[in-house]
Amino acid sequence: MGMVKEFKEFAMKGNLVDIAVGFVMGAAFKQVVTSFTGGIVSPLIGLVFESDFRDLKWVVEEGVADASGKITGEVAVLYGEFLTNVIDFIIVAFVMFMVVKGVNKMKKKEEPAPPPPPAGPTQEELLAEIRDLLAKNK
Repeated sequence: MGMVKEFKEFAMKGNLVDIAVGFVMGAAFKQVVTSFTGGIVSPLIGLVFESDFRDLKWVVEEGVADASGKITGEVAVLYGEFLTNVIDFIIVAFVMFMVVKGVNKMKKKEEPAPPPPPAGPTQEELLAEIRDLLAKNK
């Protein structure tokens, strides 16, 4: 029974729950970014290349078309899909940077001023004390 209790305490810690919520929100945000790049960014960039951006590829070796028209045996580098994924990553990384920057700014609101150092004796008081000690020892 002790292990179940330990696991329950571990699973209910605030940090772990925060991480789980962040993970789910990140996955949902990734879908939004993917649809943004696939539906808006890719077609605009595709205008430059005069084709669908995701379908851009470099054919290394031609394939053979079968009776249905499907090409089999083609060897190609799908750089359009790779570039789309790089754009997705850059957008997600930038937004996460902005979120972390905003959270850090909220945390730093106003740090309390450090307490003043304890007031010690002045130089004159220390010298007077030394003088009195020397006078006693004579």
